[in-house]
Amino acid sequence: MTFLQIILQGGAVPAQQTTVAKLTLLDLALKGGWVMIPIVILAFVATYIFIERFYVIRKATKEDQNFMNRIKDYIHEGRIEAAMALCKATDTPSARMVEKGISRLGRPLQDISTAIENVGKLEISKLEKGFPTLATITGAEPMLGFLGTVIGMVQSFYRMEQAGNNIDVSMMSGGIYTALITTVAGLIVGILGYFAYNTLVVRTEKVVFNLEATLTEFMDILNEPVKTGK
Repeated sequence: MTFLQIILQGGAVPAQQTTVAKLTLLDLALKGGWVMIPIVILAFVATYIFIERFYVIRKATKEDQNFMNRIKDYIHEGRIEAAMALCKATDTPSARMVEKGISRLGRPLQDISTAIENVGKLEISKLEKGFPTLATITGAEPMLGFLGTVIGMVQSFYRMEQAGNNIDVSMMSGGIYTALITTVAGLIVGILGYFAYNTLVVRTEKVVFNLEATLTEFMDILNEPVKTGK
């Protein structure tokens, strides 16, 4: 029995098999009417965005704990080319920031800091790609569900009006199905999308914190006096 079926049955599994219990998720979706089409399409789009962004952000959070120590040693030893090669070999936002900073060595520290910050902003912008779309879908799904509710009730009352005194429950069932199923589907997708969006935001904030820490550490390296032997 599907999750949606359990909801429609009040959360209880009937003792005897009924017609509702035999309905598949596809049957329920079809009974929801054409409003289910955009709901399902947007649900797939949101799922794709979440999975793709989750993978990208998780990859960005993986930092080599020894990376900055090696950069520090290379810079103090004057091995700028080796430091640049290490940055190019390390595919992370932090490494790309440091690479930009190394390429600006010899310029005022303020210029170096600004260049690194600009790269950091670009990296964050790349990570947040698709966030506005996911947020829009999260807000639009419940509204589509409520639209289905209104359409379903209009259909039911229209059929009642056309039937006159010969009102039958079956005349209202189609509209009620549309009203209930679209509402449930829209709310489910909207709630899951809300949690998915906030999960990505929290993980992105972690990357932002790491980038800020990298910037501070790199500028500290440039401000340290180079130790030379006697």
